[in-house]
Formats: sequence, structure tokens, C-alpha cells
Amino acid sequence: MGRGKLRIYLGAAPGVGKTYSMLSEAHRRVERGTDCVIAFVEHHGRPRTEVMLHGLEQVPRREIEYRGTVFTEMDVDAVLARRPAVALVDELPHTNVPGSRNAKRWQDVEELLAAGIDVVSTVNIQHLESLGDVVESITGVRQRETVPDEVVRRADQIELVDMSPQALRRRMAHGNIYKADKVDAALSNYFRPGNLTALRELALLWVADRVDEYLQQYRGEHNIRSTWQARERIVVGLTGGPEGRTLIRRASRMAAKGSGSEILAVYIARSDGLTAASPKELAVQRTLVEDLGGTFHHVIGDDIPSALLEFARGVNATQIVLGSSRRKTWQYVFGPGVGATVARESGPDLDVHIVTHEAVAKGRGLPIARGARLGAVRILWGWLVGVGGPALLALLLTNVDADLGLANDMLLFLSLTVAAAILGGLFPALASAAFGSLLLNYYFAPPLHRMTISDPKNIVAIVIFFGVAVAVASVVDLAARRTHQAARLRAESEILSFLAGSVLRGETSLDALLERVRETFAMESVALLERESDVEPWTRAGSVGPDPVGRPEDADVDMPVGDHMALALSGRVLPAEDRRVLGAFAAQAAVVLDRQRLVDEAEDARKLAEGNRIRTALLAAVSHDLRTPLASIKAAVTSLRSDDVEWSQEDEAELLEAIEDGADRLDHLVGNLLDMSRLQTGTVTPLLRVTDLDEVIPMALVGVPDDSVVLDIPETLPMVAVDRGLLERAAANIVENAVKYSPDSEKVCVSASALGDRVEVRVADRGRGVPDEAKDRIFEPFQRYGDAPRGAGVGLGLAVARGFVEAMGGTIDAEDTPGGGLTMVLTLRAADGHAPYRPDLPAQVTT
Repeated sequence: MGRGKLRIYLGAAPGVGKTYSMLSEAHRRVERGTDCVIAFVEHHGRPRTEVMLHGLEQVPRREIEYRGTVFTEMDVDAVLARRPAVALVDELPHTNVPGSRNAKRWQDVEELLAAGIDVVSTVNIQHLESLGDVVESITGVRQRETVPDEVVRRADQIELVDMSPQALRRRMAHGNIYKADKVDAALSNYFRPGNLTALRELALLWVADRVDEYLQQYRGEHNIRSTWQARERIVVGLTGGPEGRTLIRRASRMAAKGSGSEILAVYIARSDGLTAASPKELAVQRTLVEDLGGTFHHVIGDDIPSALLEFARGVNATQIVLGSSRRKTWQYVFGPGVGATVARESGPDLDVHIVTHEAVAKGRGLPIARGARLGAVRILWGWLVGVGGPALLALLLTNVDADLGLANDMLLFLSLTVAAAILGGLFPALASAAFGSLLLNYYFAPPLHRMTISDPKNIVAIVIFFGVAVAVASVVDLAARRTHQAARLRAESEILSFLAGSVLRGETSLDALLERVRETFAMESVALLERESDVEPWTRAGSVGPDPVGRPEDADVDMPVGDHMALALSGRVLPAEDRRVLGAFAAQAAVVLDRQRLVDEAEDARKLAEGNRIRTALLAAVSHDLRTPLASIKAAVTSLRSDDVEWSQEDEAELLEAIEDGADRLDHLVGNLLDMSRLQTGTVTPLLRVTDLDEVIPMALVGVPDDSVVLDIPETLPMVAVDRGLLERAAANIVENAVKYSPDSEKVCVSASALGDRVEVRVADRGRGVPDEAKDRIFEPFQRYGDAPRGAGVGLGLAVARGFVEAMGGTIDAEDTPGGGLTMVLTLRAADGHAPYRPDLPAQVTT
């Protein structure tokens, strides 16, 4: 037994008409013959609502005594015993009286749905569990009766009952909602215009989100690829600092305001792996992004603003979210910062949001790892301090009347050498030591202003100064290089850890892995190349980015994977130390490719097994369904050839008709078998031509009685791009199936209509219909629904029809016919620029 369907009328506040709309729907269904009962409806003393209860069957309520008072609740057992097609259950979030079957009414509804009973119910927006805090902040009232959002989201239909705040207040003032003694209090408290406007906005936004979900589902089911609306893409720039979580949550709130918005968090590390980011904090932020429905990206780039803008434009982002700088005021002398640079260079196509946080201007703190690859600016400062510093110091000491002594002068020059080593590395420090030695000799060692030294002690002192300066510079540079190596190993471990995590999570998309390689190494394109042998040409197993190379020797970087596979990258030359991480990516790419091929082989094996199943079913069908018409033909022929019986002309005509009927059945049966064989082997190649439906559909009715079908094909329909033969065969199978299962007194209706760039042909019968769980199964080969008699076909008609229609780019779906029966909906693409209209012809063809 299938699960029942839930329809919910959602309102912004009490009194908008949810219950009235629900009862109106019930009357409409009863008029159509649907078995509809009231399981629980509360009219709250509203006369118009109470009138709507008349004419509808009500299931008696269950009486429950609680603390000396008798209450009435919905009797779930009575409704289940009554088993109506549709049950009306008002106030879905209601809390049942203690002692009831379930604690909440929505749990009662779940039981009805599980029993196959359709339910129509009502909910106010303030009763949704996720909006409790928001509603309380607006109205000042805490809602104690709530329903989980997921229960409402799972509803098959959600209809908003909307009313403006002014109209609702007028309805309240007229006494249509509450009694007269409560109207003034309600209007001055909960039903204030501001409250109602805010609640209405909440309801509209919530329903709009659900509509978008249904739209995306519809587009996916109908394979609609054209863009129907723009999508916001928000890039969040992360530094690994404590402000990252604030930025991610802020971006999530921004994305929630737009339908279909995406969040892409990106962390940009320098190419040498040197960063102040905390791996633990980055892991937490990655988890937070994924929990909020976004994606995390790791990109390497030395110029952070440029790399961020390049990434944002590469993903077609519309907004960038950055945090206010954590640098202190004095640190701005080194540059304007990432946020200001990104905002200045973003251009008109990107909006940049600078978000404040608790760590603003509190400093970046000590980096976890600092490196020796200092960049051009740091090296320039090192040379300025190492060369310009000693010159300025010598000028200062020679113009100040202070005799500090040679030893103190050497210490001052030594401090500049150490500063040059810290800023610019080894070579600026060596230059500072040599230049400082010359200045000490010329200006401070007697004889002055000459490059000679008279006192041997001073010679020893200057030599020692030079040696100490070189030693200090070497130690500082060695420490920096060791720190750089540790930082690189840490950065590599982060990347390898992420790669290993992707393996454990089962991420098997080769394109996704190659895109990760492209982002990590800041490349333009990445391709995985392979060949069968050393003499065979290279082929691309997968690639991302523009203009991927076709041979490893054409790439800027290539990483061999075994003897006949290579990962080729284009964009820039990588340093040698990056090849270890690249090798891990290459090995993982080979594993992913092998895994994909194994999955494809498993799918091929599944198709072979399916083919074997079909062949087995075919043999079973042939054993009876082909022999039955053959037996009738054989019997009729034998009777005609019999010499001991003299047949009248009427008898001979009857026997010949039996032979003709049997031959027609065989022809139809063999035709469907051959068509299914063509579909299974993939040899159906439609010849698409622009065609009018009214030229094809009537031809499909030749095989059914003339008075069994009503045809309604407007002449003004757009033309369709179809294969006329395939469409005629598909339509014939659908119509014959509908006629077969329709009562003799009911005619099958074949109609057509245009919907946007599509044309729908609907074949509606008045048979007993098909349950929802069986609607897809009836399109499978060798399926005959219900108690179809043997000899009524092998169950290939609908399977062949769907195969032919899908080969032409269309779809076939089964729907319930209003009032009972089954409707087959055949959807075809309208031909571009063809919408004929012939006023001199009748508006439609009717048979």
C-alpha cells in the first residue's frame, strides 16, 4: 500500500482563511466523487467556517478526561477503520491532551499517511519550529505548539493562504475571527500592522524557498538545462584566523536571501607553504562551510588579492565577503591590506563586503611558521638596511660629538648586520658585514679617513667583527631555512591529509580531483593522459580548464604515473619541492580513473544481466503469447481444409476472419519484439523532421475502434521536431493500451496543448488507474498491470513507446486522471520558429 499525500494550507496568522480554504477543497473533491471526511476541524465559533462543515461527513471525536475536564481529540483508530480517501485534519501543530494516542497531532497525521490516506491540513507560519525565536522577537509571544519544519517540507503540496494586514484587521474588526469582547485586545497586541506584515513576509519567503525546491525538482525530472534565473555565488575569503566562522555565517545569511545561492569558501596559501593559519581552525571552518551547504577550496598563490579575485571570477562569483583586517594601525605602513586591495581591483562585476568581527585591529599574532622565501619587498628592505643603514650610521656618528669607542661602534654596525639578515637573508647580511668593516676602518680606526690601520689590535677587532657578522648572518639564514622546510612539510601534510580524507569519503569524480589539482597549484589547465603502449598516441582520460594539452611534452609540468599515464599541467613551472605533492595527486587520479572504469564495467555487467533477464522473459512470453495466435490460425486453416465437413459461406468468412485476427496479433507482437530489440541494442536512430501533430496522431488511431477515442488536437499548436514513424508507433501503443483498459462505455480522450517550448499530448482513459508505486513499473518490458488476461500482449507496448519518445528527446509520464483512470503525458520539444496558424481551417480536428 502506498503512502498517502499531504496537502497543507499555510497562513501568516489566524483568520486568513486556512480552514475555510481546506473545507472548500473538501467540497470540490466530494463533488468529484472522492471519499472525503472530516477527521478533526475546529471552527472556533466562526459562522462562515461552521457553514462549510455542512454536507461533509465527520468522524466522531474521541473524548478524553484530564484533571476533571473532558476534552475531545481526533480519534485516529476511528479514521483508520473508516479508511476514507481523504481526511481533513485542522491545526497540524496541535498538542494532544495527555492520554492520547500520540503527543502531537502531526504524529497522528503521520499514521494516517502511512496507512495510505491522503490528508489535508493547516499550519500557521509562527508554529514552524525553526522560526520560534524569530516570531517571539516580533510578537513577544512564545509559541508552545510547534511542528518540525521537515514534516511540513515533506508535504506533497503547500498552498499559501495570503491576506494583507489591512484586510485581516478589517476581518477581525467585523467579528469574523474572534468574539467582540476579544477584538480590541487582539488588534492592539498580536494583530498590530507591524506584526502581521513581518509574519506575512516570513510566510512568503518560506513558501518561496519551497517553490524553488519544487522548480529545481521539476527541471531535473524534465531535463531542462536552459537558465531560468540568475544565481548568486558568494566567495568567502578565509585566512585561517578566528574571524573565519563569523564570515561564513554572515555569507550564509546573505545566501539565504536569494534563491539558489552558493557559498564558496576559499583559503589561499603562498606557494612556499608559509602561513600563519591554524590547521585545526581551518578544519573547523571547512566543516562549518559544508554543514551550511557550501564548498571549501584550497588555492595556492603568492599574491593573495590577485589569487582571490582570479578564483572569484573563475567561478562566476557575484559577491566576495572578507573580514576587517586584524593588523594594528602601525602595520599599514607595509601596504593597504588584502581587503582594501580586493575592493579597489574588484571592478563593477563583483561586490565586496567587509565584515567586522571581534579580532579587528588586535594583531595577527605570531605566525606558526616563518620562512626564508621572503619576497621582493622583504629582500629590498634587507639590502636597504644592510647597505644604507651602515652609511647612515657612519654619517650620524661622525657628525655627533660623542666618542663611543671602537668597540661600541662595532656593536652598532653588528646590529644592522643582524637586522639585514632577519629582513633579507644571507646575502644582504654579508654585504652589510663587508661594507660595515670598510666604514669602521675608514672612519673610526686610526689613522682616520685612510684605508690603513696603524694599531694591530684594531685589525684584530675588525676581523673579529667581520667573522661574527658573517657567523650571525649564517645562523639566522640557516634557522630561517629550517623553519621554511618545517612550514613546507606542514603545508604538504595539510594537502595530503585533505587528499586522504577525500579518498575515505568516497569522492570518486575524476573531474573534481583534477579541479582540485588546478586550484591547489594555481594552474590554467590539468589533463590526465594515457596510452596503450609506447608507440600509441596519447589520449585524455580527463581534463579541466581551457585548452588542456594532448601530450606530456607540451605541458609546463608533467608527472608520470606508471609507464603509460601522466598528469600534465599548464600555466606555470612548479618548483621541484612541489612535485612530491603533485605525485600524490597523480597517483590518486590514477586510482580514481581505475575506480570509475570498474564502476562502468559493473554497469555493463548489470546491463548484460538485464539483457539476460529480458531474453528469459522473452522466451517465457513467446512460449505462450506467440503460440496462442498460431494455434488459432492453425485450427482455422485445418477446419477449412477438412473434407468431411461442408462449411457455409458465413462459417468460412468467420474462420478467415479468425485467421486474419491471429495474423494481425502476430504482426503486432513481432513488431513490438523487434522494436524492443532495437531499443536494447541502441540501434534506434530517429530522423527528426518538423511536423504537425494533427498529421501524425490521427494515423495512430487506425488500430482502435472508431467510436472509442475522442481526438482534440488544435490546429494552432507549434510544430514539433520528431520522427513521424516513431511518434506514430509510440502514440498507437499508448492509445491501444488506454482503449484496452477503459470501460466500453467510456471513450479515451487524446488532447494536445502547448506549454512554453514544449508540446504535451495527453491520452486519458477512465479505467481503474494505476497506484503511484506502479506508475514507473508499467514502462518496464514484459510488464502487464494487474490481472491482464494472457494473450493480451507480452507487455512491451509502453516500454517501446517510452523508448521511441526518449530517443526523440521527449518524455512519457503517467498521471492520475481526475475522477479516476490513467493519463499518459507525452512531452515533445517544439520546433524553433514554427507555430503555424491557418484561419481558413477548423480550429481543431475532432473524431
